[in-house]
Amino acid sequence: MSKKVVVTGIGLITPLGLDRNSTWKGITTGVNGIKNITSFDTENFQTKIAAEITDFSPEETLGKKFSKRLDRFAQFACVAAQEAIKDAGIFIESVDVNRFSVLIGSGIGGIITLSEQFDVLRDKGPNRINPFLVPMMLSDMASGQVSMMLGTKGPNFSTVSACASAADSIGQGMRMIQRGDSDIVMAGGTEAAICPIGIAGFNSARALSTNNDNPSKASRPFDAERDGFVLGEGAGILILEEEEHALKRGATILSELSGYGATSDAHHVTQPHPEGEGAAEAMNLAISDAGIEKEKIAYINAHGTSTPLNDKFETIAIKRAFGDHSKKLKISSTKSMTGHLLGAAGGIEAAFTVMAINEKVVPPTINLQNPDPDCDLDYVANHALKGNVPAAISNSLGFGGHNSSLLFQDYPNQ
Repeated sequence: MSKKVVVTGIGLITPLGLDRNSTWKGITTGVNGIKNITSFDTENFQTKIAAEITDFSPEETLGKKFSKRLDRFAQFACVAAQEAIKDAGIFIESVDVNRFSVLIGSGIGGIITLSEQFDVLRDKGPNRINPFLVPMMLSDMASGQVSMMLGTKGPNFSTVSACASAADSIGQGMRMIQRGDSDIVMAGGTEAAICPIGIAGFNSARALSTNNDNPSKASRPFDAERDGFVLGEGAGILILEEEEHALKRGATILSELSGYGATSDAHHVTQPHPEGEGAAEAMNLAISDAGIEKEKIAYINAHGTSTPLNDKFETIAIKRAFGDHSKKLKISSTKSMTGHLLGAAGGIEAAFTVMAINEKVVPPTINLQNPDPDCDLDYVANHALKGNVPAAISNSLGFGGHNSSLLFQDYPNQ
């Protein structure tokens, strides 16, 4: 019999706040984190908006020397990891570090450092390249640096499955605990791709919103006037723990992670399957894995990118997976507020799903003013909804046909 996996800690850095509490307050009150880009000159770019994180000073918590050796995506991960550990009440010296694993995914890794060093190579020559370029750009270095920072000695690696990276990290962390390989797994994702090549690349793929005149309305999932996603940045980290291990140390359990499903569309490099086949199967697998009835699920944190195809086909997938029960589900896209954090999206959205269960509040989908007739489910438009959430799913769907669903349940703390 596999071991039960619970969530005991959360660490967040998002465009809405530099920690869990400020982010959650923003999410439940409909705060929008999307503004004009300030980190570089956007004069010649089609898209001039993003969900940037401002007032972030990693030196305050990581120190100046350590921070300078990290790309921004790894800085986010290290700071969020510190919050997650503190939130879980874990003292490293009191746990078996050989059974403490770190799985932090990133879809793109250190793209800011890499692109800056190309400029150095061109302008100043190869002898001026930063000696830390390679460890700063590697996608696995968020996970590796966190492990070194904390002193954990269980497996540490990065899953890379585009926008499903963080969700797959959490799912694989769950499996490691179920198999008995680890007692604790720090899992989630981090991303920092708001830079010239990042914006230009997604513009070339025609993926981003160009609603530059109205940034606060640009991310509008399930709305008929949506025109693309808005790039965001940040990190979302969960502390996963074997149930008995958590109980023995007196941890506060936030929820149970009871189901994980992952599939491939095998259809198109960027477009989702038009019949929602892979996404529906990922949800079905997560439900089967959890061993519960579909009717127990009350909420879905949708992938909900605000692109014309994703929102339509994810709606089809939900209907395919849930049948008549889909009409009773509360569904929301928190990307309407945070933008799309790519490989980190599944991390922050899994955290929001856990908090929805724990706090008994379903986040809204803001900017849903003109519903698309093809998107005809209950997307909790514009205002949060209070109520019991006994079980919920977080969906993450990525370029390359990746589909991942995580199923969380309420945990009855005594």
